Amino acid sequence: MGRLDPDGNLSITDRLKDMYICGGFNVYPAEVEQALARLDGVAESVVIGVPDNRLGEVGKAFVVTRPGRVLTEDTVLAHCRERLANYKVPRSVEFRTELPRNATGKPLKRLLRQELLRRQESS
Repeated sequence: MGRLDPDGNLSITDRLKDMYICGGFNVYPAEVEQALARLDGVAESVVIGVPDNRLGEVGKAFVVTRPGRVLTEDTVLAHCRERLANYKVPRSVEFRTELPRNATGKPLKRLLRQELLRRQESS
């Protein structure tokens, strides 16, 4: 996905398949991940859309903290609220020691979605 500015410059916003719709608004995880990258203590993050009965989908952030740093869900969400529109703010945060990756090192959002689905089915 991308957009053209008035001068005709193309900005890549995210991959279409990663976009999710929260309350009728398109959310591009890359924008949320960029906001999370600005939080001191975040080594890396991935955001995916997860089903929500009221809004259709909401964001869930998977965050890897920098060594020796401690973050809380409240801290991460407050940081996002200061920088993002409400519908873009993840509704939950899960802290990880690492993210699943493919052979080239790219985080695998698909595996995180599958893992969440398995957890929901077993509970």
